[in-house]
Amino acid sequence: MEIAQPRDQEQYLRLAKRSHAELCRQKRIFNARNRILGGDTEAWDLQVRDRKIKEATDKARHETFAAEMRQNDKITCILEDRERRDKKSLCKALNDFQQTFQKPETRREFDLSDPLALRKALPARQSDNEIRNTVSGMQRFLGEDLNFRERKKFQEEQNREWSFQQQREQEGARAAQRCAEDLYSKTRLQFDERAKHLQSLESATRKAVCVAVKEFNKNQATESVERKSQEKKQEQEDNLAEISNLLRGDLLSENPQQAASSFGPHRVVPGCWKGMSQEQLAHVRLVQKQQIQEKLRLQEEERQRDMDWDRQRVQGARSALLMERQRQRQQRDLRRALDCTNLSLAQEQRLQPRAWFRRRLQKMSNANQKKYMEEVFTNQPTEDYFAQFNTRSR
Repeated sequence: MEIAQPRDQEQYLRLAKRSHAELCRQKRIFNARNRILGGDTEAWDLQVRDRKIKEATDKARHETFAAEMRQNDKITCILEDRERRDKKSLCKALNDFQQTFQKPETRREFDLSDPLALRKALPARQSDNEIRNTVSGMQRFLGEDLNFRERKKFQEEQNREWSFQQQREQEGARAAQRCAEDLYSKTRLQFDERAKHLQSLESATRKAVCVAVKEFNKNQATESVERKSQEKKQEQEDNLAEISNLLRGDLLSENPQQAASSFGPHRVVPGCWKGMSQEQLAHVRLVQKQQIQEKLRLQEEERQRDMDWDRQRVQGARSALLMERQRQRQQRDLRRALDCTNLSLAQEQRLQPRAWFRRRLQKMSNANQKKYMEEVFTNQPTEDYFAQFNTRSR
């Protein structure tokens, strides 16, 4: 059984964190859209979605307000139409009343504005009984008329008729008023009787409702008292049962078997566990001593291994240093030889670079020319050369 050391865990966590950061960086860098835009597209998408939700909410609210305004406009139009119809009917009724009972011919001053006055006019005087013969007209003076007695008698008869007519009208008005008063009294008596009957029915109904509510409340109170007594009795029985179960159970008796878990023998129930026994404690201490000895042994092995690795690393570094020095000497020699060759070639090419290259290619055969071109142009890119890009974020 291998035991994970804290140092290994820290190193594993560090490597996992670095790998996750590298993956996140690659995701950001290799995403051309985010790299070109240079912003948080997820936040922008979230803002766009929130703005669309807000616009939809505002649109729904505006539509609600518009519907309410349309409803109010309809109600206003209906009320205005009703008011206009009422005004129209009132004006029509007023015009009908004026045309029926207030005709121009019945007015007292109609003769002053009568358009047919000249056509209806009579001569200045035809007889003594004309009413047109006024004092200012000086056509007839007092006592000079020929029909004085008939006029006086006619006036008396007319006054008597007027008096009788007024008496009849007064009697008819009094009779009509008496009939209206009698009808009003009978109607009030009927209404009073009907109100008294309805009041008596309402009182009887209220009394019946009060009696029913009282009986219902009484039954509810009785049921509530019985239910409370039953609940109290049941609670007392439950408490006695719980006390007896606690006294007879494993909790107070400290039975170690009550802490056994159903998930395995190495698991316990924390709420029922009373602690380990002496045998378990002794076994734990023995295992701890064995683990300490094993850890000391592993530490000693690791120290020996580290010493071996250090010795091998020093030897490898020394050999690498010697090989590096030898390689540098070889590169220096090769560089000197190459510099000499390049200097001579540069001098030749400076004199006649293109002609020299063409003459040299002409002297060679096709195979030699191809071989020479492959030796000169050795840096031909392959698929491996292009596949090494965009593999890491740095």
